[in-house]
Amino acid sequence: MRPIIDAHLDIAWNAMSYDRDQLLSLVDMRAVEDGMTGKSRGNCTVSLPEMRRANIGVCLATMLARTKPQHLSDDYPAGSTVADRTHGEVILREDLDFANQTITSANAQSQMIYYELLESDGHIRMIRTAADLDAHWRAWLNDPDATPIGYILSMEGTDPIIRPGDTQWWFDKGLRTACLAHYGPSAYAMGTGGDGEVTTVGFELLKEFDRLGIILDLVHTADTAVRQAMDTYGGPVFVSHGNCRALVDRDRQFSDDQIRAISGRGGVFGVVLDAWMLKTDFDYSAPNSAGVTLHTLVDHVDHFCQIAGSANHVAIGSDLDGGFGFEETPKDFKSISDLHDLAPILADRGYSDADIDAIFWGNWLRFFRDALPK
Repeated sequence: MRPIIDAHLDIAWNAMSYDRDQLLSLVDMRAVEDGMTGKSRGNCTVSLPEMRRANIGVCLATMLARTKPQHLSDDYPAGSTVADRTHGEVILREDLDFANQTITSANAQSQMIYYELLESDGHIRMIRTAADLDAHWRAWLNDPDATPIGYILSMEGTDPIIRPGDTQWWFDKGLRTACLAHYGPSAYAMGTGGDGEVTTVGFELLKEFDRLGIILDLVHTADTAVRQAMDTYGGPVFVSHGNCRALVDRDRQFSDDQIRAISGRGGVFGVVLDAWMLKTDFDYSAPNSAGVTLHTLVDHVDHFCQIAGSANHVAIGSDLDGGFGFEETPKDFKSISDLHDLAPILADRGYSDADIDAIFWGNWLRFFRDALPK
């Protein structure tokens, strides 16, 4: 079975916001949630034992917490992103949004502590440097049963960084990748749901990322902010979990021009299994009727390859259990271990074994080997 590197899993957020014990098997986790109401309950697709069963040797493990737009600081010039509190699709959620950045930061830190506790018990291992990555990958290939799952600490939306000057503290704690925003206005840029700019302090944050070597994830960032960030930030860029706008026209997706620009800087895109990102007329009231399959996901893989000019810039960023369960994944998909079903589909479309290896693990391994601190 091929190893996999998955560039986006909200492991700690699921534990802290959904009370999901990530040490349970999927069968047991689903049994715990049997009879619960609420989106995705009983339909989870990820746990640490299931990741091990799927041979996922490395993942980007996120911290996810946002500040309510109306409570962001007013210390910004008129017309800046955060000055427009109602711009675009701002979806407020009680399991994500907090009254101020201090509370937001504390919530994200609780997620980081969860990872630290899992690591202290030997379940996972933080990867901070390129040397860590190489050593871990060798160990995983040699004996995955005896090796903790490797994780690169990531932040999905930077509201938990209260001030740009706090970035050093986060870096010292192990933060290695971050995107500026999630949905709606953040303290640092406009996110999914409309267009907008990087804020004044957002440019300061990008300079800190550049100085420290925090890798910029362009996911969830509004089009104007993507352009500004790429002009400002000189380090490596990537997209942890995003699909193609040419196939499903949403601002959450990436245009052909963006694909060319990001791949031109050596970036890699992780394809996502959320059916909302795979079907234009997706109906939230009847998610199981979407008719999306893993073949639909491979359509996006194909498109990335065609626009980038090779299979070297697309990989997996599943976003599984990212606020949805298997009711909102391709209908032939129920668990993160089903990612391996992509291999025969890719082979049938003419991808070589080397290409499939690149998509499953090789492209992320190359990217992070080059991008992580030496």
